[in-house]
Amino acid sequence: MKTTIRISVRPLVEYVYRSGSIRPGFRTNASMQEGTRIHQRVQKAYTEEDLKEVVLEAELQHGELTYVIEGRCDGLIRLEGQITVDEIKSTAGNLDELEGGLDVHWAQAKMYAYMYAVQHDEPRMQVQLTYVHSVTGEERRFRRMAERQELEQFASEVIAGYAPYAEMIVAYEAERDVSVRELPFPFRKYREGQRKLAGAVYKTIREGQGLMAKAPTGIGKTMSVLFPTVKAIGEGEASRLFYLTARTTTRVAAEEAFARMQAEGLNMHVISLTAKDKICFKDEEACDTGQCGMCEGYYDRINGAVLDMLEHETLMTRPVIEQYARKHRVCPFEFSLDAAYAADAVICDYNYIFDPRISLKRMLEEQKRKTVLLVDEAHNLVDRGRMMFSAELEKAVFLDVKREFQTLGSSVPAAKAIVDYTGAIDKYLITLRKNGGEEGRIIQQEAPEELIERLEPFVMVAEQCLAEGGSGNAEMDQLLLDAYFTAQNFVRIARLYDERFITYAECVRSEVRVKLFCLDPSLLLRQTAKGFRSTIHFSATLSPLRYYRDMLGAEEEDYTLQIPSPFHREQLDVRLMPLSVRYKDRERSKRPIAEMLQQLVSEWPRSNLLVFFPSYPYMREIYQAYTQLPGASDADTVMQEQGMNEQEREQFLAAFQPHPERTRLVFAVMGGVFSEGVDLPGDRLNGVVVVGAGLPQIGLENNVLKDYFDKSGRNGFNYAYVFPGMNKVLQAGGRLIRTEEDKGVLVLVDDRFTQEPYRSLLPDEWMDYKRI
Repeated sequence: MKTTIRISVRPLVEYVYRSGSIRPGFRTNASMQEGTRIHQRVQKAYTEEDLKEVVLEAELQHGELTYVIEGRCDGLIRLEGQITVDEIKSTAGNLDELEGGLDVHWAQAKMYAYMYAVQHDEPRMQVQLTYVHSVTGEERRFRRMAERQELEQFASEVIAGYAPYAEMIVAYEAERDVSVRELPFPFRKYREGQRKLAGAVYKTIREGQGLMAKAPTGIGKTMSVLFPTVKAIGEGEASRLFYLTARTTTRVAAEEAFARMQAEGLNMHVISLTAKDKICFKDEEACDTGQCGMCEGYYDRINGAVLDMLEHETLMTRPVIEQYARKHRVCPFEFSLDAAYAADAVICDYNYIFDPRISLKRMLEEQKRKTVLLVDEAHNLVDRGRMMFSAELEKAVFLDVKREFQTLGSSVPAAKAIVDYTGAIDKYLITLRKNGGEEGRIIQQEAPEELIERLEPFVMVAEQCLAEGGSGNAEMDQLLLDAYFTAQNFVRIARLYDERFITYAECVRSEVRVKLFCLDPSLLLRQTAKGFRSTIHFSATLSPLRYYRDMLGAEEEDYTLQIPSPFHREQLDVRLMPLSVRYKDRERSKRPIAEMLQQLVSEWPRSNLLVFFPSYPYMREIYQAYTQLPGASDADTVMQEQGMNEQEREQFLAAFQPHPERTRLVFAVMGGVFSEGVDLPGDRLNGVVVVGAGLPQIGLENNVLKDYFDKSGRNGFNYAYVFPGMNKVLQAGGRLIRTEEDKGVLVLVDDRFTQEPYRSLLPDEWMDYKRI
């Protein structure tokens, strides 16, 4: 049976020519939009006989594998009667440093020339590289003539360079598919509701649809979505999956699920991506491409590093990635990204798919069509979507750059342009501040076009300056880099601006902050997910479902699934304390809540009780009121601190141990790191108290949201305040019952829980409450 490998030209040559693909200080195609604009400008100068964006394909045999190479070349033009492949590259780097063009670009163009020569039986081809400076518009061209025999030899050498990797992947995939077919469900039996969710996920993937699944805590959602997706990959319904999370704790759950499946025989490449600031070896090496030994020569070592790890590892967690990064002396973050393109399953933050600044750009459309997105704790994606599709800037960022670069004079060629452009931005923001009125605030429906027009040239000249080595001063270059990324993101988001956005500016003394605020991320989330095989949104708290279908951009034909709780009412003692905890009533609420907590401590000796509050100040007030009660010393009281680092959070959770010597009364904040994605089964947690309905604070952005949804025919107060707030309540209460054996007490403190719409948003298993 003939085994065929399909691969596009660009990833093929980038793999083989990594070591020559990037030079310090010279980068091409800095932004997709800028690159597209420059390509179109060059192609506009073609004659009527010339062709652009030409789709090509060729088949080559190497060893026992057949390689189908496909791609789309920028141009096929006639120069002095000779058919010429034109490969266009945009750059902010110094064109004088090209030295005839980069090897990887020649390789890409020559592969297109080979493919055309074979298809059209051409004896020779001319190859041209067209470089365009993204700031000045200057063009530089290089040409070479190649005989067909030379092109055929070159293509064979490229395939030979790629073959070891391809052969390893083919052998691995055969083993993987056998292991998937033989993989049993990794638990003795399905929990109630688990089989139904797994079946719905598999059906959704087979049909290439989307699914919005509300599944209760404790049924094993992670395995319920991963197991059927893995089965779909083994059966050819999909080729890879992304397990997207909002928190580190849920990433760990996915890693544990894969580890359990691998213990049952699964052989699958799984990688976890860790944020750059967490995985970087900056404590061991200076994190700078000019100094860091992990970065210098990275492309000479990365192929060997990826092959080594893929040949010897399947579950590539952070410690594994760090181990191989040290072994091969490569940047662990960039290494993890390169390995991710080869993995079957990627566990990562939402950002890597949805955030236009961070998303994995090298994933081809063909790969996307075979990729499944599993969106864990999908309720978080509403706010995260707003954040990812919004952008803001502050006046001080650009004023600081202007002042610093004014000191350089003519020693840095780009310094004067940087001063001029930051000065123009600063001048605009000063005018904005003067127009802010007494409130110092401006809100408008339209995008700030004049500001965007001043940011665009700054982005280009800043990129040019940084690409050519910067100012020579590290602190000054960091200021420029910060301003560059701020301006670039602002311009990028401005291109997405429509009626779902609003612009507002806030002025405080001399500072001005301007924000492009995405009110409704649903369209952009839907567009981002559209190219993928299936998107599965799942959470225990997608309530009400119509709100999350609306805000997460579900298609009309996407499936919806609601699974009832598998737990018995006897497992949960629900109590409701109908006390007003609104801000105006907080002072009189403190003592009743403190006394209730004391009563709970006496009822639950040697237990772990977790109390959630709507804010840190209110939590501290209740904590103080409790500790002043007679007998408060009967319990060990612990309070969540603001700004806890990862190690402190782990220690905080590790302290929840069964049957402590004395009852532990733990004070925490609703909506914080401990109110969702935290698993404390059995006697690690015996009781949860939720104080308040979780409503966000009244403020500018939430009021703007309310007005927007009111105008669009939806209930603005519910969309901006009630639904997001009650989700925090459901998440906090959901920490308690995690398995069929768990029992505990849940106390809800707020009189709004007896009123609509709050009451109807409570789960059915909470409705049989006792008033206290």
